[in-house]
Amino acid sequence: MATDLQLAADAAVREAVFLALTRRKLAGESRHHRDFLRQGIELDGQRIPLVDQSRGIWNPAALIGTLSVMTSLDARRTQEYEDTVDLVTGTVSYSYQVGEGGPNLKLRAAAELQLPIVYFTKVSPNWYTSSYPVYVTDDPAARRVHLSMERVELFGEDSVPSAYPDRSYVERRMWQRVHQPAFRGLVMSAYVERCAVCSLGHASLLDAAHIMGDKHELGAPRTSNGLALCKIHHSAFDRNMLGITPDYRVEIQPALLAEVDGPMLKHGIQEMQDRALLLPAKKADWPARDLLALKYAEFAAA
Repeated sequence: MATDLQLAADAAVREAVFLALTRRKLAGESRHHRDFLRQGIELDGQRIPLVDQSRGIWNPAALIGTLSVMTSLDARRTQEYEDTVDLVTGTVSYSYQVGEGGPNLKLRAAAELQLPIVYFTKVSPNWYTSSYPVYVTDDPAARRVHLSMERVELFGEDSVPSAYPDRSYVERRMWQRVHQPAFRGLVMSAYVERCAVCSLGHASLLDAAHIMGDKHELGAPRTSNGLALCKIHHSAFDRNMLGITPDYRVEIQPALLAEVDGPMLKHGIQEMQDRALLLPAKKADWPARDLLALKYAEFAAA
């Protein structure tokens, strides 16, 4: 049984880890290099790695329970996000390590004591995204745990939860909580953290934009349905003030082109007319032409 002193020390480490990751997210660092995760953070003069060097479950000796778990999205299959996910409860299923005892004991302790952990997802070689705080539920008969994303913070969202959400709303929110960090990481990696329209390279000012929104039946969180866009071009794209043709050219609504205003409109919007879209190095990551065609039809009709 853990003492109050042990629980307090454990909580201090987790809070420091969450704070460090949150600061990075607020600064636009949506991905974490493996070197950073291995080096970790410093707390009270001690270095605390955020992941294990060789295992998916990280159990620091000083902690009562698991600090983090790590999974990988195979680059050849990430487009579909084939995780074992329950969209209603917002959980990811994660298997025990092979064998008895060892890493599994602290993972089960995290479940028993409801200790919040970090869920790292590999989105490209050596690069990971993070979801937290994630809570563990033990399923010893199946030799699995369930990682709850229900309380995961979604950074950069404008939507406010309804007081009485319906089932479809709950499922959509859970899908976002499970997949949004990985989707952003994949898109930012594909576009090398530059806006596809204007090439702005400040990650804190960039969004991972959907071509077809997550409410749409074709709005899956795959790289080919994503664009790295600065916040002004993301907003213009969503509102059909800026369109992108299936041939990867940028178009601006004629009314906006005729408008006379300040330098932001002139240089930030109007001069993007007929600009070639910045495309990822890998053709598999390029925006899907059929999705762009659907979105462009909305733009043309606006």
